[in-house]
Amino acid sequence: MPHVDALSRQPLPNCLVIDREEEGIMVRLKRAQREDTTLRKIFEAFQEGHLDGYVVRNDVLFKEVNNEFLLVVPASMQTQIIRRTHERGHFSVGKTLLLLQREYWFPNMNLKIEKAIRNCVPCILANKKQGKQEGLLHPIDKGDAPLQTYHIDHLGPVPSTRKNYKHVFVVTDAFSKFVWLYATRSTSTAEAIKRLQKQSAVFGNPKRIVSDRGTAFTSQDFEHYCIQENIQHIKITTGVPRGNGQVERVNRTLIPLITKLSAAKPEEWFKHLDTAQKFINSIPHRSTGMTPFKLLFGTEMRLREDPAIREILEEEITARFQEDRDELREKAREQIFRIQQENRRGYNRKRKKARPYKEGDLVAIQRTQSQPGAKFTSKFLGPYEVTRELRHDRYLVRRVGDHEGPLQTSTSADHMKPWFINDSQNEDDEDFEDSNESVGDT
Repeated sequence: MPHVDALSRQPLPNCLVIDREEEGIMVRLKRAQREDTTLRKIFEAFQEGHLDGYVVRNDVLFKEVNNEFLLVVPASMQTQIIRRTHERGHFSVGKTLLLLQREYWFPNMNLKIEKAIRNCVPCILANKKQGKQEGLLHPIDKGDAPLQTYHIDHLGPVPSTRKNYKHVFVVTDAFSKFVWLYATRSTSTAEAIKRLQKQSAVFGNPKRIVSDRGTAFTSQDFEHYCIQENIQHIKITTGVPRGNGQVERVNRTLIPLITKLSAAKPEEWFKHLDTAQKFINSIPHRSTGMTPFKLLFGTEMRLREDPAIREILEEEITARFQEDRDELREKAREQIFRIQQENRRGYNRKRKKARPYKEGDLVAIQRTQSQPGAKFTSKFLGPYEVTRELRHDRYLVRRVGDHEGPLQTSTSADHMKPWFINDSQNEDDEDFEDSNESVGDT
């Protein structure tokens, strides 16, 4: 380290290693001790010779702890001392407590350190949330018949082909789990609407469509299409893909399937979409216990590789299709509900009740989109103001001030932190933790 001054390595007595900042703090601390009502009584007791566990040196009050004399910090300077110690390296509560206990003493030190750190802006923006993730699972009602709710999404980009296809437009029926796959050249609104119109020509319009907040689905043209076709459009919260979990699960299955089918010529992946769609729709789904094709049409898909006896059985099933269709759908509805309850219990076991926020609260929101080389960027952005409370622990927020982040966006409670916590909020926090303990007990 050639820049280090060799003379600075000379050890000096502790009484001499005091810079101007330390000296200024000592002067203010001595004056604050005399002005503190509680400490003034201790000084009076010392003058009368009735002081136990304390000592006064050079008009400064110290407390004896484990045979060491620690500087007693008056109430007016406790927050300043905590912040000054914490900001040496933005340490955790435990590390900050150890550093303070080497030199200082004041009552309820641990609680006051925790409060100060929770209101440290760099820590709010940089640190991840600790403990159980907030927010319970809220399964979407799938209805009691197919073709009522579609989940849609774009998969890609994938290697370009001679036809310049770069994406797969995925449509999933929420009830039957039937999947439609369309190769597209872009993620534009026009192409998305074109594929939905093509599907509508055969199956009609759904009652509602669930999508993410991609530009194809947030444009005015797409909203106009939904209004014109009398379709309710539900957009999931930014950064919470589980809101569109139906199509996300299809994507996880589709990617390795297309990869294997197009291994010889990866650039011609689009030629295998029909085959992939056929396989996906002809295998039993975990939620329903039957194939999507059968649940939608009432008969099993006729595949080229099936034996002749399979065709005979299908003829019998087709004959009974009309009378068995309602029974099949009722079984599927019960099976879906059972799986949803199973998923809810497993999911909620690792979660806790979300912290409530109200309009006007200042919060920090988690960064949901990162760029290459941004590993050391802050994990949260803020401050943001809560402008509207949505369902299921979701909120609309607006940026406050001129800092990084979108002007306004949607987020969820498990991606939010309070920007500042006052005493009344601390009381609410205790009630919040108590309520979560009771939820966990049940």
